[in-house]
Amino acid sequence: MALHPDIEGFLELAEFGRLTGKSLPMHELSPTEARQQFEQTSQLLDAAPMGALTVTAVGIPARDGHLLNARLYARPSLGTQERPVLLYFHGGGYVVGSLDSHDTLCRRLALAGGFAVLSADYRLAPEHRFPTAYEDAEDVTHWLATTGASALGLDATRIALAGDSVGGSLVASLSIAIAQNPQAWPLTPRVQALLYPVIDAVEKRPSLARFAEGYLLEATTLEWFYQQYQRSADDRRDWRFSPLFAETLQGLTPTVLWLAEYDPLLDEGLAWAEKLRAAGQPVVLDVKAGMTHDFARMGEMVQEVPGMLEQLAGLITESLG
Repeated sequence: MALHPDIEGFLELAEFGRLTGKSLPMHELSPTEARQQFEQTSQLLDAAPMGALTVTAVGIPARDGHLLNARLYARPSLGTQERPVLLYFHGGGYVVGSLDSHDTLCRRLALAGGFAVLSADYRLAPEHRFPTAYEDAEDVTHWLATTGASALGLDATRIALAGDSVGGSLVASLSIAIAQNPQAWPLTPRVQALLYPVIDAVEKRPSLARFAEGYLLEATTLEWFYQQYQRSADDRRDWRFSPLFAETLQGLTPTVLWLAEYDPLLDEGLAWAEKLRAAGQPVVLDVKAGMTHDFARMGEMVQEVPGMLEQLAGLITESLG
């Protein structure tokens, strides 16, 4: 399928901004400037949907005492029954992204699904390099399953995990860790939803060259992200950085894997689906035609996206029972 016309128009405007000197590629900015640009662009991609939601700020302690910010989205409830929860980790290449940049996406999921959404932050690079983001995600997940769920009126036996881009990578790595040592984890996630995740930061597959420029996420920017997060190139072969390097995939949480047709990460996502299937692990793969990386945050710009997120919320609701 051809590139979606609404996305194509947006990309043409972005290219015009570069040609006129009004904007620069993210990899030519400082991390602080890149974060500011990412937040500003996020406001153009989507607007908060209509619907009643209670949004609660939450603080979650990391292992070193740092307090991680999180945000709980829940529809008003007349009952006292604990509700299931989706734990969500945002994307942004480990360098950009925040609770605010993914606020609308989480609102859409919370409104459409039969669950609350806990969107959790993690510390960003280069101030905090590998494996800080992964360890923060571990700490958030442990906290939710032990003390957090009961404190927030959530059901610790019905937890789903989800994330986009590197947030999806964090979720895939968490699932691997839980499967490798289930006795150390106080939860059994019902499903993991990975949206165009980073799976392999080492191998250069054809889609990385095919969509290297002009399709939102650029290969040079992707490499810049990895260099900000890694301590050395060896980190990229750690399964907590590149889940494809995990030696065993037995006992993983069932996976919903959404990829984008025009994404440099497409081929590594397909390789992940193939490896999961070869290991006998349940996976539902859906390559979204005409879409680029980050399409799930384009609900205002691409009319099909809200319906896609409703579909995803339905799948998660079904998995949570």
